Amino acid sequence: MKSVQQQLASVLSMVSQVPPLEVVLTDAAGCILAADIVVTENVPPRAIAACDGYAVRSQDTQGATRAAPATLPVAHAVADQTAEPFRIVDFQTIRVSSGVPLPIGADAIVPLSQTDRGLARVNVFAGVAPGENVYQAGSDVPQGATALEAGTRLGARQLALAASLGFQRIKVHPAPRVVIVPVGDELVQPGSNKPGVFDANGPSLRTAVRDVGAVAIQVHPVTDSNAELREALEDQLVRADVIITTGGLSEGEGDTLRDVLSPLGEVRFDHVAMHPGMNQGYGMLASGGFIEENGRMIPLYALPGQPAAAQIGFEVFVRPMLRAMAGYSDLYRASIPATSTQRWNSPSGVRQFIPVQVTGSPDEGYQFFATSDPAQSQTLTMGALANANALAVVPEDVTEVSIGSSLHCLILDD
Repeated sequence: MKSVQQQLASVLSMVSQVPPLEVVLTDAAGCILAADIVVTENVPPRAIAACDGYAVRSQDTQGATRAAPATLPVAHAVADQTAEPFRIVDFQTIRVSSGVPLPIGADAIVPLSQTDRGLARVNVFAGVAPGENVYQAGSDVPQGATALEAGTRLGARQLALAASLGFQRIKVHPAPRVVIVPVGDELVQPGSNKPGVFDANGPSLRTAVRDVGAVAIQVHPVTDSNAELREALEDQLVRADVIITTGGLSEGEGDTLRDVLSPLGEVRFDHVAMHPGMNQGYGMLASGGFIEENGRMIPLYALPGQPAAAQIGFEVFVRPMLRAMAGYSDLYRASIPATSTQRWNSPSGVRQFIPVQVTGSPDEGYQFFATSDPAQSQTLTMGALANANALAVVPEDVTEVSIGSSLHCLILDD
């Protein structure tokens, strides 16, 4: 039997980042930057006014007060941010708007609030120092600097910076396309009038995949028929970067997933020392239905069919795998230590994942209570998972959790 850590290490070792792709900025949202964005010229490219006011030689304003203002003629007014800089001479000023190039000869801006706002002549009520209210060339980002490093997740602020630097296209790791294939003769879609078990894994995993930032493609439940299951999987290999199946992992005659996957690639099925979800599978499928030396290989992860076990298997194994493929450096959920408000026995040699509600604060510390009987973790219900905001992790060598015991909890809700 494999440990959780061995299973996770094996899964991560089989995947690589989705190949970089150059895309327009609007298509890069949420992706991971694949190459540094290096500034090709100073930002701003030249000194500009940081506020509306009057461009001056700072020495011409020294000693100015409301009682004894410095009076300067206004040579011009400039509001166009694309205009070439004007020139001023001693004891002269130019009225400027914010963002306008600093006139040649000027070294500071007097804000409107420190003047009488004169049009032909202006009274300056307070002196300014050299560089005051001026954005110097390169003060935002100097030429040659790295504005955004590879590995950065591109949100609104990062894309705004790239756009302000003039980048129309950037190189990113595209979001992986994840095809979700629920397997089982008994499955019917929610809302169906047919007898059977409503498919909870398709909708739940679609949402979980989207939460990671990947593209989720959910297909209708597929029967256990060898021919239908194989055809469904081969059809999805064309558009998938990853395939996730749920169900079909038992060893009964009706569970055909192992037989179907064997000729499509290299897939192994293991018993993992964890509750819930002991049966897990992973491997690589050939995109053409057979392994070629230089063919495209598609990672597959086979989750249990029981919905709660499938969700936990996704959190523990698939979520880190998808984040690695998308280019993230931080692969795992945040975790915090919290103390138990309950007592239960945990099986030796097995890592338990218990749905819990964590309460508390950083100052007072955190506590948790299980949302179902933690001694029944093998038969976990979706109700227990739906009411949880974290998973308490009981290590393999811990056989008793006491009131006050501290466990690490994986935080499920932001």
